Order: sequence, then C-alpha cells, then structure tokens
Amino acid sequence: MSSSRDRAVVVSALKHAAPYIRMFKRKVFVLKAGGEVFADGDLTHALMEQIGLLYQVGIRVVLVHGGGPQSTQLASALGLETQFVDGRRVTDEDALGVSTMVLNGQINTNILAVCRQLDIPAVGISGVDAGLIRANRRPPVQVDGGDAIDYGYVGDIESVDASVLRKQLDAGLMPVVSPLSCDASGTLLNINADTVAAAIAAELNAEKLILATGAPGILEDRDDPRSLISYLDRNGLQKLRDEGRLADGMLPKAAAIDTAIANGVNRVHVISCTMPDSLLLEVFTNEGTGTLVVSDIAALTPAEQSTTG
Repeated sequence: MSSSRDRAVVVSALKHAAPYIRMFKRKVFVLKAGGEVFADGDLTHALMEQIGLLYQVGIRVVLVHGGGPQSTQLASALGLETQFVDGRRVTDEDALGVSTMVLNGQINTNILAVCRQLDIPAVGISGVDAGLIRANRRPPVQVDGGDAIDYGYVGDIESVDASVLRKQLDAGLMPVVSPLSCDASGTLLNINADTVAAAIAAELNAEKLILATGAPGILEDRDDPRSLISYLDRNGLQKLRDEGRLADGMLPKAAAIDTAIANGVNRVHVISCTMPDSLLLEVFTNEGTGTLVVSDIAALTPAEQSTTG
C-alpha cells in the first residue's frame, strides 16, 4: 500500500469515527471482561489498548473484571474442588480466599500495570472500597425442585454507591473494579462480575454496558459460532433462556443484561474478547461485531436493524 493510500485510509477512518466520538464524548461506558482475557498477556494488552483509545477520545470508562479461570486454576493447584450451579460459582471459605487472592491481588494489579504501560490513569478498586457495593450473603436457593443449594460466601447486591466511581471519573481516572464486596459485618463476599457490571452501569446511567466474552456474542445455537444474533430485545433474550439455548456462563450474563436494561441502560453489547479490535468496531461502526441487546427492537434505528453482525 502506498503512503498516499495509507493517508487516505487514516483520514477516512477518522471521518467515519468522528460522529461516534461526538456522540459518546463524556458518556460513561461500563465494560466487563472475563478472566479468560487476563490469562493471556497478548489479549490483555490488545483489550487495554482499545480501552485506552476510548479514554483518549473522552469516553469515561469503568472496567469490571472477572477471574474465573484463574480462580479455578489456583483452587486446583491447592487441591480444592470447584463447583458451579447454573454457571455460578459456589464459594466456600477456601474458595473465597482463592478469589480474594486472584481478583484483588493478581488480576487487578496486572491490569493496572498494563494501564501504566499504556499511560491510562487507572485506579484499582473493589466493591469493598469506600462501600462501593453493599451486599448480603445469598441464602440457600432451591434449584429445579431439588435440594436447596448453598452458594457459600456469594453476595447479592443490596446497593451501589455510584458517587465513589463518579469522583474518580470526574478526576480523570479510570476505575478498574474487582467484583468482591462484603456485608455490613465485614464478611467478604464474592459476586458474579457480570452482575456487578450491570448494577454499576445502572447506577451510573451508563450509555453502554459492554460484556467481552469468549463467544462472538449471543448465539442462536450455542454450539455453532456462525449462528451469531446481531440484535435482540428482552423478550427475545427470555425466549432463548426458556428454550434452553443459553447455558453455563451465558446464563448469569443474560440475567445481568436483563437487569441492566430494566434499570435504564439503553444499549448492552456482547462482544468477543478474542476478535481483533472488537471493542473499537462495536463502538465506532454501525455494523459492530457482536450482539446488541435493547429493551425493544422497535427502538432500534433503521441503520442498526440493517446490521448483519
């Protein structure tokens, strides 16, 4: 490619992105990325580069991270068994210690180190800090008419103090949030990161909630990556759930998506964490790369409805 064509491509890209930059400047995006991203140095760097670009054009980003694969790996190394029910981790006292070490110690700190390298002024925080997330221990839950499941030290969110994050955003910082919290007595609790991201997005009146996952988005057939659904609404999401097309980690994601939209988040995006530049393409192009979820498909613009994913 000649240098003149290079320049033409750059100018064209900037012109194309300009309306989106104007639209989203000073708006809040809450981005949740799972632990699988941060288990790979190249994926971590690629995602944080994209987030850094959002930050540089004036979008206020809150990053919420998970740590499931790393917690499972450390638990296994320590000889501890990991149990899941409907895609949610059962957290006994030993597992809680593992989650605390992985989430607050390993992953959060590593993300901040990459942010330092990329000149993103990030600050690490957990739901425990300054009472950001107030939670209660989840009571035993009846599952499909069987025995009650005790999830252990797993929290259900009582409230989110959005002012804690707003102060950081107003100071030009990017919060990197670990999904640990505690109850009023100071007992640490592990909370699903998708659930935390949805609650934070609702309290911050976020423009978008973006869930970066191992899948390309939400699939019509969970075993066929080519069956990507470009857009759907809450009713469509519930239909997929009722028909058993969502499983494992996508179940808590679906619940988080529904909660976010029910509480005022207009656009939720589910994108791939492995597809190159998926975040930038989702934000700065109309076509996007993953699945857009809204309250009602009728609210989508004609251009959004014409996308093919």
